[in-house]
Amino acid sequence: MQATSRRRRSLALLCLFIADPASAATATSTFKVQLTLTSSCVINSTATLNFGSQGVLVANVNGTSTLAVQCTNTTPYNIGLDQGQAPSDSNRTVLWGNTVGTNTVAAIGTGASQSYTIYGQVPPQNTPAPAVYTDTVTVTVTY
Repeated sequence: MQATSRRRRSLALLCLFIADPASAATATSTFKVQLTLTSSCVINSTATLNFGSQGVLVANVNGTSTLAVQCTNTTPYNIGLDQGQAPSDSNRTVLWGNTVGTNTVAAIGTGASQSYTIYGQVPPQNTPAPAVYTDTVTVTVTY
């Protein structure tokens, strides 16, 4: 019986030695973390340029809309607008187009969304028949 009791104590001491955190060893290493950001732009939003309900077109009808562009920080970019499917001349001061350096709006990305106001105008004219008139303008961001 005495030998069994000694074995139990030896086994208990061995278990305590293995579980002792003060005598545990560790190994460490390092690794690199990397992300490559490339120049990039997205069009976050566009809003309908709505001229409302009009009757006889005897005076200019002006309207505004907005669009938001987000480009990576320090990325130069240009916003262009085409003339839509039914282009016409306008009396506004700046006509947007798609020729970089001529009729686009230039900016530099900040990493945040940047808003732009778009102005439109329906000039006086022989009023067409009553209907809902629509067109589609394409926004192009060159970066």
